[in-house]
Amino acid sequence: METLSLLAQGFSVALTPLNIALLLIGCFSGTLIGAMPGLGPVNGVAILIPLTFAFGFDATSSLILLSAVYFGAMYGGRISSILLNIPGDEPAVMTTLDGYPMAQQGRAADALAISGVASFIGSTFAVIGLTLFAPMLARMAIYFGPADYFALYVLAFITIGGIAGVDPRKTLISALLGLMIATMGLDPISGIPRFTFENYHLYDGVDPIVALVGLFAISEILLLLETAARDRAKPIGIDSWLPDLRAIWATRWTVLRGSFVGFVAGVLPGAGASLGSVMAYSMEKQVSDKDGTFGKGDPRGVAAPEAGNNAASGGALIPMLSLGVPGSGTTAVMLAMLITLNVQPGPLLFERQPELVWGLVASLYLANFALLILNLPMIGLFSRLMMVPTWALLPIVAAVSFVGVFSISNSIFDLQLMVLFGVLGYLLRKLDVSLVPLVLGLLLGGDMERNLRRAISISNGDWGVLVASPISVTLYVMTALFLALSVWLALRDHKRVKRRELLD
Repeated sequence: METLSLLAQGFSVALTPLNIALLLIGCFSGTLIGAMPGLGPVNGVAILIPLTFAFGFDATSSLILLSAVYFGAMYGGRISSILLNIPGDEPAVMTTLDGYPMAQQGRAADALAISGVASFIGSTFAVIGLTLFAPMLARMAIYFGPADYFALYVLAFITIGGIAGVDPRKTLISALLGLMIATMGLDPISGIPRFTFENYHLYDGVDPIVALVGLFAISEILLLLETAARDRAKPIGIDSWLPDLRAIWATRWTVLRGSFVGFVAGVLPGAGASLGSVMAYSMEKQVSDKDGTFGKGDPRGVAAPEAGNNAASGGALIPMLSLGVPGSGTTAVMLAMLITLNVQPGPLLFERQPELVWGLVASLYLANFALLILNLPMIGLFSRLMMVPTWALLPIVAAVSFVGVFSISNSIFDLQLMVLFGVLGYLLRKLDVSLVPLVLGLLLGGDMERNLRRAISISNGDWGVLVASPISVTLYVMTALFLALSVWLALRDHKRVKRRELLD
């Protein structure tokens, strides 16, 4: 009953005129961003964060806007996957396997409708899970000590990217870069400047928002400069948005299985929607592909990954709100915004700022219904907007980035630092190094160091305190298991590449 009462309070926050307007704007712009090949939810949220500062929105309204953009981008990623065979983001890669063949067979409307309904059910499943489990996890996290939080951060660094099959070496390099940047500024214990290059602008460290807008938005501009508008494929046309309801009903069990698998994957710190999509598709193929139809236009091959990645995106909010540890790259960007607004996610957030937490949860229920309505009758509009030329996108992204960052501190130095991070992000992306571990290191490095030093100080220099509690031991065991799994996945992929080279 307490949860229902808090949820009702949340709806009173979400249903204010400003928050409803921001929710609808976020859903529409997020779907459009997700449909643009290559942008994806991380870039979309990073690009729009400066607007929240420029317009002076409070933390609750800002989080509602960015969460709507996040969910909208997850919905929109399927559009280019199905119509162009170009995934809008990484989680949508699995949707191309059966979505594009369906479109080639003249069933584009069915594929889009099935994926839209699957996205709605997966997201709703995740929001229900967020409603029920986030408060429970927050109550458990109150018993975490400094050593336990340090172990949790270690787990987050190990699981981010590695479990999804990303090269562990590149993941480690990216995370170490983030941790190095996090050490810039005044020492939290002695107050002595570290790695500031005698520049007083860096005494407070690197502003996470400045770094994130540079890493994602500015680097995206540099990448877009390499892409000519004529290089874009022409999407497959849609005669009607009215789907075959029987085809949607036939995927009901697939959607439920994918939603459950995706939600579990999303709750894991750092795993994110990519893992949810891959696991949901792989499991459904094992369960349902009796006739070898997956990969040839099977509707279940569209429903499973879409339910999985949308459920994972909602599940990723649970560790961010309850523990202050982002569950995905996009929630890491959202965490940076909250920190900049002096809001510290974690177990005490539910007690100190319940209107923010429950206002967000209530808005996500509303966002799912808004996105379902948007993504069926307006699918033709979104498919045409995908063809917006590159030259039209560049000035919009650049203007939002520069104006938004300057509005935070009115500092030219921050603009220069943003451009520097943009060049760094561009180089890393060209080298196929994920930016998410870097962001995680930048955001969590300070807290990780403080908890480590606090634990050692409390124990009078005894390093055994790091493994003295059952909580920290359990987290280290989970870390070892995830590390072993990531190494096994990397070795397996390496052997596959070698085998293909020998066959060729």
